Amino acid sequence: MSMVLADSNIFIYATQPEHAKLRQWLLDTLPKVSIISRVEILGYHKLQEVEQAALTELLDNLELVYLTPASYEIAIQLRQRQKATLGDALIAATCLEQGYTLATANIGDFSWIEELKAFNPLETG
Repeated sequence: MSMVLADSNIFIYATQPEHAKLRQWLLDTLPKVSIISRVEILGYHKLQEVEQAALTELLDNLELVYLTPASYEIAIQLRQRQKATLGDALIAATCLEQGYTLATANIGDFSWIEELKAFNPLETG
């Protein structure tokens, strides 16, 4: 598999007790994480202090991927094609530009982007 970029929702699910396999997948895979996901995850207004500490530690140990001017342009093109949240468009654009495979629990949010490689780690293994 090519390099993997994990969507924000993967980290949120990983904090839930029933998702031990997903936590193990994160440790085994060490996916990259977009700066957009870091803002979405740590900026969540209902995040408890203990969750924030755990997520911050996890995110600090993963390679952070920053946006480039090319990412912005790809995101603009994606949003012109179909309605998408800004976060989803920027994350998808980053994957397309860098050749990453997207790990997301919301495959449906990205299924319209034919050229994007994506999978749901909650459904594997």
